[in-house]
Amino acid sequence: MKSVLRIATVDPNEDTRNELKTLLLGIDTVWLEAECSRYEFFMDVIQQTQPDIALVNVDANPQKSVEVIGEITRTSPQCAVLVISSSQEGSLILQVMRHGAREFLNMPLQLDDFIAALDRIRVSTGGADGDGNGSAGQIITVVGVGGGVGSTSLSVNLAASLAQDPTNSPVIIDLDLTLGDADVWLDIIPDYTIRDVSENISRLDYGLLKRSLTRHECGVFLLPRPVEVEGQDLVRPDDLRRILALLKATFSHLIIDVSKSFGPLDMSAMEVSDTILLVAQLDLTCLRNVVRVMQFLDLHEGLDKKVEIIVNRMGLEDTDISLTKALETIGREVFWQLPNDYATMVGSRNNGVPLSRFAPKARLTRSIADLTRRLNMSEDEQAEFISTEKKKGGLFGLFSK
Repeated sequence: MKSVLRIATVDPNEDTRNELKTLLLGIDTVWLEAECSRYEFFMDVIQQTQPDIALVNVDANPQKSVEVIGEITRTSPQCAVLVISSSQEGSLILQVMRHGAREFLNMPLQLDDFIAALDRIRVSTGGADGDGNGSAGQIITVVGVGGGVGSTSLSVNLAASLAQDPTNSPVIIDLDLTLGDADVWLDIIPDYTIRDVSENISRLDYGLLKRSLTRHECGVFLLPRPVEVEGQDLVRPDDLRRILALLKATFSHLIIDVSKSFGPLDMSAMEVSDTILLVAQLDLTCLRNVVRVMQFLDLHEGLDKKVEIIVNRMGLEDTDISLTKALETIGREVFWQLPNDYATMVGSRNNGVPLSRFAPKARLTRSIADLTRRLNMSEDEQAEFISTEKKKGGLFGLFSK
C-alpha cells in the first residue's frame, strides 16, 4: 500500500462530516477521495472510487451503517473499514467488528489515535513498517538562482533520465505560472494545465488528475503552466499541497520546476520536498544569488537542510571564477557539476527531445544519469560515494566516463 492512503467517508451529519474533512485535509499522508452523506449510496461510492479505507460514522443510524460495513467487507475486501462513533457501547463495538471493521475510534477524534489507527491498517495490509513510512514518491524541487542557469533543462532531463528505468514514473510540475516552458522542452501541446486542475480542486480525484497530465513518449508526465500568463494567486498553496499529495501517491518522482519569485507556491513546494536542487553557474551574479537564497531559506525551518547545489555548465571558457573560489564564496559543498555542452542542449530543446534520446552518449547526458543515481542513494551510499570521489580527486559528475 502507498504511504498516502485514499479515504472515502460516509456521515449523514453535516457538522461532524465537515469536522472530519478538516482533520483529513490537515494530514499529508491521507487523501480524501470522496464524501457521502447517505449510507444507502456509500457502496456506489466505494465501487466507483476504490479507496484504501472506508471511514464510517455509525452514529446517525447504527443498523444501516453496520449493514454497509458488512457489504463493504464482502464485496471490497481490499478496502479497510475504519469506524468512528461518539458511542462507547460495547455491543455496538462488537457488532461493527464482527461485520468486518478493522478499527473503532471514539469521537471527537484525537489526531494521534487516528494516525496510529492508520499505521495499524498499513501494517495489516502489508504496507509500511509501522512508522508511517511507505513507498511514497520522492519530491525534488529545482530552483534557479538566475535566468538562464538551466533549471528547466535540468528538471526536464532529470525526469527523462529517471524514466529510463521502467520501474519509475516521473512527473514534472511547471510552477512558473508566468513564463514556464517545460512544455517547449518536450514539444508538447497540452490539453489541460495546472489551471484546469486548480479550478476543479473540490472534485479532484485520481482519474481527473491523471487525465490532466500529458505524457511524453519518453515516459515522463507533465502538468504544465497555464496557456495564458497568470500570477501565482491562480493556485492556492493549500490546493497545491493537495495536488502534490495525490501525485506523490501515484508517481515515483515529482520534479517541480518553480519560478524565481520565491512566492507562496514556490515556498509550499519546497516545504513538502525531499530535496531542493539549487542550480547555479560559476559567475559572480550566480554565486552572489546562491548566498542570498541560502540566507533566505535559513529563515524557514528545515529548508536549508534540503538544499543541494548544482553547478551547471562547468568548463565554460569565459568564466574567471575557479571552483575553489566559488566554494569559499558560498560556504557549502557542491553536490554535483554538469559539464558545459551548450550545442547539444540547444539541439535537444529546439527538437523537443530530452537528452536521453537526443544524445544518449553525450558527456552531459551521462552526467545527468549519474546525478539521477546519486539522488536515489541512501545516506550510507552517499557517504561512500563522497569518500571515493575525494580519494580519486574527482569533481562530482564532471568527468563521467
